[in-house]
Amino acid sequence: MTDAGGSAVLALNAGSSSVKFALFGSSDRATLPVATLRGSLTGEDTGTPHFRVSDATGAVLVDERWRNDGTAAWTERLIGWIEEHLGDAALIGVGHRVVHGGRDFVDPVRIDDEVLLRLDALTPLAPLHQPASLAPIRQLRQSRPDLPQFACFDTAFHHGLLPPVSRYPLPRALEEDGIRRYGFHGLSYEAIAAKLRRGGRCAPDERVIVAHLGSGASLCAMRNLASVDTTMGFTALDGVMMGTRPGTLDPGILLYLMQAKGYDASRIEHLLYHESGLLGVSGISSDVETLLASDAPEAREALDLFAFLIARQAAALMVTLGGVDRFVFTGGVGEHAWQIRRSVIGWLGWTGCATDEEANRSNKPVISPEGGGISVETMETDEEAIIAGHAIACLNA
Repeated sequence: MTDAGGSAVLALNAGSSSVKFALFGSSDRATLPVATLRGSLTGEDTGTPHFRVSDATGAVLVDERWRNDGTAAWTERLIGWIEEHLGDAALIGVGHRVVHGGRDFVDPVRIDDEVLLRLDALTPLAPLHQPASLAPIRQLRQSRPDLPQFACFDTAFHHGLLPPVSRYPLPRALEEDGIRRYGFHGLSYEAIAAKLRRGGRCAPDERVIVAHLGSGASLCAMRNLASVDTTMGFTALDGVMMGTRPGTLDPGILLYLMQAKGYDASRIEHLLYHESGLLGVSGISSDVETLLASDAPEAREALDLFAFLIARQAAALMVTLGGVDRFVFTGGVGEHAWQIRRSVIGWLGWTGCATDEEANRSNKPVISPEGGGISVETMETDEEAIIAGHAIACLNA
């Protein structure tokens, strides 16, 4: 359940539409500590969100529906369940995924009133995600003010991006004001880098592209397992097409919608965060699994565009890297949707990337043909382990 000291750390990963969490022994100082249990709360936008918890062996401990009473209620119920599960052991810290750290937040930080205010000020840069990250933090500060909480940032892994990659072609004064490429999904990329680093699995000079594909999606180019380029930028709207977000757009479209169609900022924000992407193109769903099961031509068109745009962005990252030696798929879609992987790699066949059909359909760790020059792989990410590792390090500092 916990470590020998009888204490535990909780990693809480609150997204825009779901929550993942995991419990770790507090003395585990590994880069990727091992969870004693994992769980999720999905379907928060429904009347009865689904709460599910499994232990380290995968055995289901809880599988039930909750009444949706809002963030404060589910946060208290979740923490109450954790504390009851721990029994006499102590929950000594909570690490949180916070999507945007801006220019100032790079290293994990203990959350106090000032930090919370500064993080809240970044909400306009991530209006879909930042409030979801901060809401459970506020609730726990109110109900358990003595429980240490730590923020871990999705932007931190990309903090070392340099010009020209980090720069937008805008007046320099705007760059000095903080408009630059920040990048996101950094905790996921950090987990993949840690796995590749373990046991010298990846040579230092390898050119690696990682595709984190889920309801949100982005790609990251790595050299020496550090980020040198990424598809998301100033906000989490940029880059590849996503579940409900469009990715890269001609900014003139937004001017047209404002000037010719009368859209105001609020209407445009809703369009970009909630109505576009797979949902917008298909008119059916934002969920890849649902679209794969559909016979509607609109579903196929949406998935074809999704794969094409991923491949096009991957090709752009190859410019930064000067090629590619290893291509890794991760995230819920990247790890499980073999059809998407096949389609993406199909577009990239000219680069030497290829998939072995049987290995790809079976979700094998390596899905490229044996002896191929470029290794194409699937790898499970573990944002919660990264969050816990940072929180444990902060507690032990």
